[in-house]
Amino acid sequence: MNALYGTDQPDTPSERTSVGKLAFTLQGGALRHIAYDGVEMIRGIAFLVRDRDWGTLVPHTTELLRETGDRFNLHLRMQYQSGGAELDVAVKIAADEQRLEVSATGAVDGPFETNRAGFTLLHPASVAGCPAMVGHSDGTTDAAQFPVLIDPWQPFMDIVALEHERDGLRVRCLLSGDTFEMEDQRQWGDASFKTYNRPLALPWPYDLSADAPLEQSVHLTWEPVVTDPDPLPEPPANVTFPKTALALTAQDALRLAENPSDIAEVAPQRLLCHIDCALGDAKGQIAAFAKLQSALPVLTFDAELICNFAPSVHGELTDLNCAMVQFGFRPDSVLVCPSVDRQSTPPGSEWPDCPPLDDIHAAAAEVFQGLTRGGGMVSFFPELNRKRPPLEHLDFVSHGLCPIVHAADDVSVMETLEAIPHITRSAREIIGDRDYRIGPATIAMRQNPYGNRTIPNPNGDRLCMADDDPRHRAQFGAAYVIGLATALASAGITVWTPAAVYGPRGLSGPIVQAIAALAKCAGQPVHHAEICEGLATLRVGDHTFRANLTAQELGDLGPYEWA
Repeated sequence: MNALYGTDQPDTPSERTSVGKLAFTLQGGALRHIAYDGVEMIRGIAFLVRDRDWGTLVPHTTELLRETGDRFNLHLRMQYQSGGAELDVAVKIAADEQRLEVSATGAVDGPFETNRAGFTLLHPASVAGCPAMVGHSDGTTDAAQFPVLIDPWQPFMDIVALEHERDGLRVRCLLSGDTFEMEDQRQWGDASFKTYNRPLALPWPYDLSADAPLEQSVHLTWEPVVTDPDPLPEPPANVTFPKTALALTAQDALRLAENPSDIAEVAPQRLLCHIDCALGDAKGQIAAFAKLQSALPVLTFDAELICNFAPSVHGELTDLNCAMVQFGFRPDSVLVCPSVDRQSTPPGSEWPDCPPLDDIHAAAAEVFQGLTRGGGMVSFFPELNRKRPPLEHLDFVSHGLCPIVHAADDVSVMETLEAIPHITRSAREIIGDRDYRIGPATIAMRQNPYGNRTIPNPNGDRLCMADDDPRHRAQFGAAYVIGLATALASAGITVWTPAAVYGPRGLSGPIVQAIAALAKCAGQPVHHAEICEGLATLRVGDHTFRANLTAQELGDLGPYEWA
């Protein structure tokens, strides 16, 4: 297990259950991949509790009752801890060939702090573009469509009923017990649209109290209907494979300057240099990268400038440029990002104080004349989607990717690859023909835009928003990076950053050989890129890559094996 996942900690066990033509997976008290006659209707239904940093609380779960046959029944007791309080929830699942119902009743023994507590319902990303009917609490119903491009805000609000049609089925979900709304989870990398309780516009965190018992339910039905077939994806045209970059901090730069052979096997074309003015001593950071550039002069250096803009935009950028001249650091490009924009601004929240992006990038164009200039977000696509950069000042736009924002089990991590074409298509709609860069894009999270910190992971668990994920350094990580390259290949990315040089997201384990093989493909034409039924297939130039993205043997490939 350690060779596959980098840890002996087991994933949450799962089991596939069927009632006639209805089938679903049970995992940790949640329902996943709910399908009828082979057609996936719903990606998941789960009762979830989030803490103040949007981390998922893991309950103590006890199975109380299970009945199978023509009808399936399961009763669970789920106990959550938050501070000194406990939330005790009874979950009941009942299903037959015509319907599926999940209900929950819960009570707390004291003030229980949470950002969210209740059911989440996931529609698979493949319903994008499908017709929908949305029922509201006032009794009205709207005809709608699941968005094709990713909405920066919630596509549907105040939901009590949600119906869609796809692959010959009309699927209807009834929700009760709270106010539900939907967010387009594709923007975080999840391959789903998520319907959840308690609007984001309300304050959080909040307390559950003993005088307000929790009661919620999800009721699912379906019927056959004639639907149009999904359109076939268009093959890539005149697309080449991106250059490979590795991320590093100033401290990493000093270490690499003394040990330049540490990146020899990967042989990247570029280095992404993280300069964070919020940490102080920006001049010292720049001096470290100048020393590295003297040691590795043949590589291309890209500067990622995280700025405070105090006391002024022009003043801080001028100081940074003067330090580059003083120490002889000559980056090929600079990406300027306000430090405050590393934190997400959810719907209903107040935007932090920040100079207008137009002023920031206009000043950068004046100060860094002659350099390739970039904008976007050093975090992820949701932040870019909500705060879009002024393209007239920019040569390229960039954002990162992370597959463990909302779920961290093995299947969910690999499923995020389904969402990447949705993200890149939506980004292209924003940035047009500007150069498009991705990174860092690693399993573990470099910085958490949705809380005060990344989550420590000393035990090597599968944790959302963790700063270290052991799978990065195992066979799983190598298969994931081949899948990531495949998912990105058709988007016309010019630079991708699939790892750091050092640290928990650095060059260690089987991922080194995978990135090294991919780095050799820079600039070569992409002929074919497809992920289908757990197999990633990528043909670039004269190279063909295949990766098994599952824990089962797939043809001649073992679990998470690539060739």
